[in-house]
Amino acid sequence: MKRILFLLPLFCTLAAHSQSYAPQLNDKRMKVKNAVAIQAYPFDMGQVKLLNSPFNDAMHATEAYLLKIDPDRLMAAFRAHSGLKPKATMYGGWENSGLAGHTLGHYLSACALQYAATGNKAFLAKVNYMVNELEACQTARKTGYIGAIPKEDSLWTDVSAGKIRSRGFDLNGAWSPWYTVHKVMAGLLDAYLYTNNSKALAMEQKMADWVANTITPLNEDQMQQMLICEYGGMAEVLVNTYALTAQRKYLDLSNRFYDKRILDSLAVKHDVLPGKHSNTQIPKVIASTRRYELTADNKDQTIANYFWETVVNNHSYANGGNSNYEYLGQPGKLNDKLSDNNTETCNTYNMLKLTRHLFAQQPSARYMDYYEKALYNHILASQNHSNGMTCYFVPLRPGGKKEFSDEFNTFTCCVGSGMENHVKYNESIYFKGADGSLYVNLFIPSVLQWKEKGITLKQESNIPASNLVTYTISAAKPTKFVLRLRKPIWANGITLKVNGKTQSTTTDAEGYLTINRQWKNNDKVELTLPAGLHSEPMPDNANRQALFYGPVLLAGILGNTEPDPVAGSPVMVTTNNNTSSWLKRTDSQQLVFKTAATGQPNDVELIPFYAVANQYYLIYWDVFTKQTWAEQQKVYEAKNKEAQALKARTIDMIRLGEMQPERDHKLTGEKISNGEDHLHKWRAAADGGYLTFEMKVSPEKKNSLIFTYWGMDNRERKFDILVNDKPIASEDQNKYKESRFYDITYAIPEELTKGVTTVQITLKPKPGNSTGPVYGISLIRE
Repeated sequence: MKRILFLLPLFCTLAAHSQSYAPQLNDKRMKVKNAVAIQAYPFDMGQVKLLNSPFNDAMHATEAYLLKIDPDRLMAAFRAHSGLKPKATMYGGWENSGLAGHTLGHYLSACALQYAATGNKAFLAKVNYMVNELEACQTARKTGYIGAIPKEDSLWTDVSAGKIRSRGFDLNGAWSPWYTVHKVMAGLLDAYLYTNNSKALAMEQKMADWVANTITPLNEDQMQQMLICEYGGMAEVLVNTYALTAQRKYLDLSNRFYDKRILDSLAVKHDVLPGKHSNTQIPKVIASTRRYELTADNKDQTIANYFWETVVNNHSYANGGNSNYEYLGQPGKLNDKLSDNNTETCNTYNMLKLTRHLFAQQPSARYMDYYEKALYNHILASQNHSNGMTCYFVPLRPGGKKEFSDEFNTFTCCVGSGMENHVKYNESIYFKGADGSLYVNLFIPSVLQWKEKGITLKQESNIPASNLVTYTISAAKPTKFVLRLRKPIWANGITLKVNGKTQSTTTDAEGYLTINRQWKNNDKVELTLPAGLHSEPMPDNANRQALFYGPVLLAGILGNTEPDPVAGSPVMVTTNNNTSSWLKRTDSQQLVFKTAATGQPNDVELIPFYAVANQYYLIYWDVFTKQTWAEQQKVYEAKNKEAQALKARTIDMIRLGEMQPERDHKLTGEKISNGEDHLHKWRAAADGGYLTFEMKVSPEKKNSLIFTYWGMDNRERKFDILVNDKPIASEDQNKYKESRFYDITYAIPEELTKGVTTVQITLKPKPGNSTGPVYGISLIRE
């Protein structure tokens, strides 16, 4: 995570999360009943058991990781800030970098979810222990607050007094403090919802009362100013507190965490998302859809529906994720936004939560088509299945590689959401309809215990490696209900059999195949879902395409060495528009493919993206005809000639990051750093530092500098370039928007080189900025 942590205090943003709750049928815990008619309800997690599949493997990998974590280390700052002696040392990563406490909230939620799903009492013990420890902290503080944020007491005093300062991810100098407050509150609610720990609900309610005491003095203008800073899922956790207690004040508190700038625009169906931090917005919308369920406010409904449609249809990539460097771009403009920092995992974590709510309100195969796509190709793909480690970003640039967390020294937001992601794969496979029907949404091997009906349904499949899905009913007595099987968008030529007899395959208005009958013990349903190859083009470039087999995104495997970004990644050359002819399957049991003499400069093996771990890969293929490929090769040839001509004019160059070349050029500076990405070494200087070196020049010719940068680096990268202490240019690297190398030329005034053979060059950051990374430096004559 070195790129994330490079300028941690200003630029490491975080995701906002909320408990996994969606309205349940006859949920007596909820004292406020739904004001709108819920059409479908999830099952309790304990009623759905995963069978052997990649999802089950991922769940077990996370389970093993959760058991390694020491709650006392997560509790260390909580105890210290409460005046209690820590029982262990604090963990590293974001935990000791200004955001202490957020991981404990995630971990509490994950342990509660895993206990609910498996009944493993080791997780119940962890939940109860953490709740008791947090109670001790809350009791010691005497205010209801529980926290571990640096300088939090003075922070909240200033906030309550109306002293508000924020640049988006900092509030009065603290790193998104409401986010951490939310995670603690959400973890406590999860402890109540999934382990029935009533003490946790009482503690969460005390925290909500502290929130009220803190923000009551603020007028609306001050509140809106405060909401410029990412505030996580505060609005949702408070509306759920209202539902659980029936105390109207918590609904009013939820409404105070309403960002008018964003939500009022979405309410009138105006897309203000370009340029916005993606996952700052999603929890606001989850709160809207939850408030709609409890209040029937049509404005909240419009916000949620419009946001979902806009993000899914206009801002999402082939893996179902969204954002580049955590931000959304212009709608439908994704072609030039492929980088190592695509698709923050927390975004999809929250988009799936929003999708569950929308499905519950109005079931539709469309929602679950998206859910399936994002679950297979982003969430499952974000984990290293051998050890349970997770990705912050899931890169989509050609030649990208996943960068996984470590066990105890990362703890970013996506490590926290990753703890939850992989222990709740069973939460949306099945829903029960308000009409008594059963929705089968996902083709994940599992067993459903439908206790109310006395029914067990066993789903067996290896979709899409094989086409057949089998459902076996076990019934204590004959029971009538409608079985609804999603007709996936990727399947054609579907066949359906019940006890060996072929059935009609018409779909209902929701996009589900329906079977209405009285089910008996050992009834068997066989659903054949023919999967095939298909492509998904970039919305703004039809010749750049991602390849799927059924619901599974395929990745071209480029090996363990990063391909040279100058030479480029393999491309597809074909005269056939039929995607199925581009690849051939090479393993009848597994999803393994190879380009069918269409890959250039060589054929490439493809496997499911979710199975990729440490290899470099290709997701989006540039597709050429033989004619356009011949034309492209001429372009490459011209670029090579241009490079040779430039080399002939080069007077001097520095190979950055190499000891002798840097010594030869007397390179020095302050607050400088180095690294290697994209097969090239780089140098940079942080805020308050500088980088300086000497280079040869031609005393009789015009001279220019060429600096090489990598694009799509949306951070504070403004700096001045000086020659012999005279400024010759100011640079802002943020304007280079594509994921590629940029060679930028800066002319040196002739008076600075006339009569001399060397000059001193200095890179000096502007206040609050850094220089670079710079990947190459050359000096040429005109």
